[in-house]
Amino acid sequence: MTEIQDYYGRLFTKGQLTDSERQLASILPIINPNACPRCATPYFDNHQLPSGAYYCRECILLGRVRSDQELYYFSQKAFPKQDSLKWQGELTPYQAQISQALCQAVDENRPSLVHAVTGAGKTEMIYAVVAKVLDQGGAVCIATPRIDVCIELHKRLVQDFNCPIALLHGESEVYSRTPLVIATTHQLLKFYRAFDLLIIDEVDAFPYADNPMLYQAVDQSTKEDGLQLFLTATSTDELDKKVKDGRLQPLKLPRRFHGNPLVVPQKVWLQGLEKKLKKDQLPRSLKSHITRQRQTGFPLLLFAPEIKIGQKLATVLEKLFPDENISFVSSQTENRLDIVEGFRNKDITILVSTTILERGVTIPCVDVMVVEANHRLYTSSSLIQIGGRVGRSMERPTGDLLFFMEGSNRAIEKAIAEIKTMNQEAGYD
Repeated sequence: MTEIQDYYGRLFTKGQLTDSERQLASILPIINPNACPRCATPYFDNHQLPSGAYYCRECILLGRVRSDQELYYFSQKAFPKQDSLKWQGELTPYQAQISQALCQAVDENRPSLVHAVTGAGKTEMIYAVVAKVLDQGGAVCIATPRIDVCIELHKRLVQDFNCPIALLHGESEVYSRTPLVIATTHQLLKFYRAFDLLIIDEVDAFPYADNPMLYQAVDQSTKEDGLQLFLTATSTDELDKKVKDGRLQPLKLPRRFHGNPLVVPQKVWLQGLEKKLKKDQLPRSLKSHITRQRQTGFPLLLFAPEIKIGQKLATVLEKLFPDENISFVSSQTENRLDIVEGFRNKDITILVSTTILERGVTIPCVDVMVVEANHRLYTSSSLIQIGGRVGRSMERPTGDLLFFMEGSNRAIEKAIAEIKTMNQEAGYD
């Protein structure tokens, strides 16, 4: 049974509360009567009920919002002061600078953007600022657009912090109130003025990027005197504008934690992939590079732009490389976390994936090949993130990163140019 304390800082529709619970709640002020008070999406004429009231389709999975019914919220309460951080690792001098700047941002209430390359160690850099707020009795949320990233992040923070940590996403258990919350960005729509510190990770990722509803969720879930921090490896036009306008303090870390540069992709010509796959074959260039890579013994991660291509590619690889353990993952794979763990533990030697694994997953010593890198579904941001899977460990800070393509395009060239620029900013030739 849900305790009333689990409602603190939360937002509810009328139907989600009992009569007695509504007596204890406050009514959310209506700012715009023509838009959903939860997600700020305008009401449309085709979303009108027989009663004449409107309802919101955009956030209906969280409970239907009606224009003729109030939303209710419970004011957030302070948590006990504590000593939350048990992680005793050391930051690099570059990481320490960012960490100190974030702690100062809290003191000065300065919203900030951390632009750090993939593999810079963003997670460790936020530990001090998270602990600073938690130890003062504050509420902290770390939100990211992807479920898989949330799960990976939760695993790490459970080990590194003493306090209870809630994990919230579309498939998670019922929420119990904790001082630290790890959530997908959509889950923020369930909160109201809840967090003293809200950290948005992977702000360039779908579905958060350029999503007004989720921007509303971020603003509404932060306390009026709370602070927002944004983390990214590839910035967005919206964030760049806020930096230029002075609404965000820019903090930049172009150097990876192990001190080695980002791996620059190598472009490889690829022609007739789908025709070859139909014949249970691979184009010569792809097959030869895979054969050569397998001689190294390092794990191989292959990215495919579409599920059907990835599935067929995995099937063909199983026939051509019978001595390898091969699997495929996508957003539709129910046991993908188990498969990724098997790949991390080297039980799986070749993993074919869609962009579901483009970020938030670290596989030591991995080599990466992007099949049909010129496909329209790959953006420069996703290609940079994919490239960032390579060289993330001290054991092997380098690796192979190949873009197989039938002609280059703007996304490929922009991704390569940005990687080279970040290496230059880090002091590499």
